[in-house]
Amino acid sequence: MNYEQITVEHRQNVAIVTLNRPAKMNAWTYRMHDELITAIEAINDDADIGAIVLTANGRGFCAGADFVENSKKDEHGERPRAKRRESWSAFIRQSKPVVAAINGVALGIGSTLTLPCDIIFASDKAKIGLIFVKMGLVPELGSSHLLVQRVGLAKASEMCLTGRSYQGEELLRMGLVDYLVAADELLDRAFDLASEIAANPAPQLRMTKELLSVNGSCSDLELVEKREREMLKLALATPEHREAVNAFLSRSKS
Repeated sequence: MNYEQITVEHRQNVAIVTLNRPAKMNAWTYRMHDELITAIEAINDDADIGAIVLTANGRGFCAGADFVENSKKDEHGERPRAKRRESWSAFIRQSKPVVAAINGVALGIGSTLTLPCDIIFASDKAKIGLIFVKMGLVPELGSSHLLVQRVGLAKASEMCLTGRSYQGEELLRMGLVDYLVAADELLDRAFDLASEIAANPAPQLRMTKELLSVNGSCSDLELVEKREREMLKLALATPEHREAVNAFLSRSKS
């Protein structure tokens, strides 16, 4: 697929996926969705890449959906639709680890794009808002679940029911982002953490993500442990585990 609205750069063991419609503040389109899914699928199949950084080009991260572009009709009178029907949040939770680096304004779908990511960095110029109610809409991309997990029910209610936007230390304080950094350090900091994650064995990273996804809001501890035992059995049988054990034993003998 020829990417028109994103770019993909492989830097050591990390893939940097960048939203690339800066003139439109990287407003979300169906094509952007399709390109993101296709690009991340390819990265997931690339054994040389262990983690992903998701960021954007220009002053904004993503100013929400592009209603103009998404409402244009083709020569057949049809409006555009996403060709890739994958659930974004489920897709990201099943992907290699993803570190979001929010460089500027992230509104509506621009904010919910990042919620299923494993770790979220924001620059000190970031402004994040779930503005759906102001547009006569409701939250999407699994955000009514993921947002509650991140910030709690009360704060999620405030954010969604007011449509208010938040900046700076408040983003960090409420837990909507995990790191707040200077704008000129954002990509480097996100890359460093992604590279550290990527150095770990790929199968176990995906297994761990799956456990966190299914067990994170499960109240049945017996079921939680059952899933962990099943996954641990799979992990114990992998060459990555055997290599790690052998390396540990070698170090202990030296």
